[in-house]
Amino acid sequence: MAQIPNLDNAPLNLTHLREQSQKELVNILKNIRGKKCLVVDPKLSGSISLIIQTAILKEQGVELRHLSAETIQTDCSKVVYLVRSQLSLMKYISSHIHNDISKGLQREYFLYFVPRRSVACEKILEEEKVHNLLTIGEYQLYTVPLDEDVLSFELDQSSKECLVDGDTSSLWHIAKAIHKLEFSFGVIPNVRAKGKASVRVADILNRMQAEEPVNSPDVVVPEINTLILLDREVDMVTPMCTQLTYEGLLDEFLHISNGSVEVDASMMGGQQEGKKMKVPLNSSDKLFKETRDLNFEVVVQILRQKATSMKQDYTEVTSNSQTVSELKDFVKKLNSLPEMTRHINLAQHLTTITSKSSFLGQLDMEHTIIEGQSFDMCLEYIEELIHKQEPLVTVLRLLILFSITNSGLPKKNFDYLRRELLHSYGFEHMVTLKNLEKAGLFKKQETKTNWLTVKRALQLVVEDTDTANPNDIAYAFSGYAPLSIRLVQHAVRSGWRPIEEILKLLPGPHSETKRGRFSSSASFDTLQGAANNVDKVADGRRSLVLVVFIGGVTFAEISALRFLSSQEGMAYDLIVGTTKIVSGHSLTETFVGKMDDL
Repeated sequence: MAQIPNLDNAPLNLTHLREQSQKELVNILKNIRGKKCLVVDPKLSGSISLIIQTAILKEQGVELRHLSAETIQTDCSKVVYLVRSQLSLMKYISSHIHNDISKGLQREYFLYFVPRRSVACEKILEEEKVHNLLTIGEYQLYTVPLDEDVLSFELDQSSKECLVDGDTSSLWHIAKAIHKLEFSFGVIPNVRAKGKASVRVADILNRMQAEEPVNSPDVVVPEINTLILLDREVDMVTPMCTQLTYEGLLDEFLHISNGSVEVDASMMGGQQEGKKMKVPLNSSDKLFKETRDLNFEVVVQILRQKATSMKQDYTEVTSNSQTVSELKDFVKKLNSLPEMTRHINLAQHLTTITSKSSFLGQLDMEHTIIEGQSFDMCLEYIEELIHKQEPLVTVLRLLILFSITNSGLPKKNFDYLRRELLHSYGFEHMVTLKNLEKAGLFKKQETKTNWLTVKRALQLVVEDTDTANPNDIAYAFSGYAPLSIRLVQHAVRSGWRPIEEILKLLPGPHSETKRGRFSSSASFDTLQGAANNVDKVADGRRSLVLVVFIGGVTFAEISALRFLSSQEGMAYDLIVGTTKIVSGHSLTETFVGKMDDL
């Protein structure tokens, strides 16, 4: 029941973007005449389902399969592979072809790389002696709209690849995705970047513009006024904290994937135990659109009020004194009943988790670590979790948070915790600890921490946060203002110059550039000051800031950005681009290694 999100209210014409991608895929399939078996890389199937409906694929005479080591069972004489450039997948494809040959099956094979072909992959196909049997092409899907204001580049490993493996190929993909956007919406005149990867992407983007220029006519105002690029590495604190918005908590505990969650049917009021069902979650659902960005405490109250009001209406309807128009209003309200039931069931499930003392204890500990107090108490708490053998990822999240805010741990504590972790979870996790150390997430302390300075200067801890009527982005984490979003807030309100000294305390360099026909004008300090001539798109809409997170963004950060965008006096609409939507859980998991990684 995964639903293609409705993009009609998007601040950019994302429908056009999606239709373009849809058309490209349909053309690929049209050009392969007759019945064909489309074998899709399982990691791509979610992205494809957000671009095109299965029914449209079937109209092209397509039988759908998922790529795995298993041989393909089909009567089709044409097999079309749609895959990412992953070496392991080339082995599967080669073994499928060898298997067909051994059975005397004569088939035509087509291989489309998403978004681009790679020399290393083709080399494997040559070694396996199947390259000459394949017709090879590209399906250039660089960007998938997840919602009205969220674009994903679907690069789920980019953080680990950059920080641990030294593989920066994802940065080219990100720059290419942004450059493709520029062909639709004009050259982005202002670019700010913070972090090693971000500054690199800004450079690649300039190089791409020089080599393959987007020719915006001088009279056209670019639709995107400013691009802000942020490395996840600049703020690893935020994703390690538990998200407290409704959508954030759903992701923490039910793992949202491509705009839906898969849950037991029994949780949604179904009778069959163990049967799974998909629940779509995007802005097409009015109630979800209204509640997704709110602190979960508030969502529970809203659902309670709506249910009470419906109950009251029902009582009045059954009292026989209703006019026809009042009955009509009631029936209208009944149309929203399935949405209400869905969210009451989901909220009920979340409440069973959020009311547990272990959950509340962990929240307290996160806040204590962020406050930068009670070092020994935090250490003991983490030690206790290790001895109780709590899930490894839960322990690592707190450990990473503790290590980052302290700029690493003193050698004695570092060695001790490392030893305890390996004793409790097994020596195969030497790889995990090595990955975290390489990424600078759990390391020995070499310099004094500057976390307290950053926290104070950017007001990251907000006392007495009113979650019901928030006046600050800190509502998304009940008192902690996400560092990443504070940086965006400064960039759009007063520029980065006033916080230059604080920026220098955060990982990686930063850069600010003007591009296109604006590149010759004076350097810009604040967006407002710089953008007087490009502040409004021609038809009077607010102009746009595209905020790109390299290494992933959490739903709570997206909620905080939406909150910023809705504030009075805000001159911009904000749209999010990300390598992938992450949670502390999924991000930490990418660093968990196996012994064969050694």
